[in-house]
Amino acid sequence: MNKYIKFLISAIMIAFGVYLMMNRQIGWGIVVVFFSLTPILLFFKNEYILLAFWQMRKQNFVKAGQWLTYIKDYKTQLHSTQYGYFHYLQGLTLAQDNPSKVEPLMRKALDYGLNMKQDRAMATLNLAAAALQKGRKPEAQRLLEEAKKLDSAGMMTDQIKMMRDQLKMPSMQKHMHNPNMRQRGKFF
Repeated sequence: MNKYIKFLISAIMIAFGVYLMMNRQIGWGIVVVFFSLTPILLFFKNEYILLAFWQMRKQNFVKAGQWLTYIKDYKTQLHSTQYGYFHYLQGLTLAQDNPSKVEPLMRKALDYGLNMKQDRAMATLNLAAAALQKGRKPEAQRLLEEAKKLDSAGMMTDQIKMMRDQLKMPSMQKHMHNPNMRQRGKFF
């Protein structure tokens, strides 16, 4: 059933609940209004995204990823304000297993928009980590400064400090050796 039809049915049910309350059936009116508000709330917040957030809060990234797989085509199943959070949650669930896939998802999340400053700060911090991993230090420095500005609550100060310490470390290229080291053989 189309989301707009569900929205219309919910609006009619709310009106019916108000009608019941006006005719001295307050208990039934409250029950009808309560149950008819649920589809309206789910119109603006997708239930799979809410369940994925709940699993993320419990640090269960696998379950959160499973709830996100139920969204096959995010442009048809989600409201346009949820596109950013869909990509944000996908990026967070993939961060530990596939860090290379996180950067494009976080960029999409920031492009679509995230409502909370903490979410934008986390996405920017993940982008900084990806830039640092690929050796793009100036971009990582800029993204860390942006993440620090967005982190108004100070929840990510330890992670930002740790990333800054990694920025100060010299970059070791894969095949770079100290020319002053003595060439050692197999036994000496």
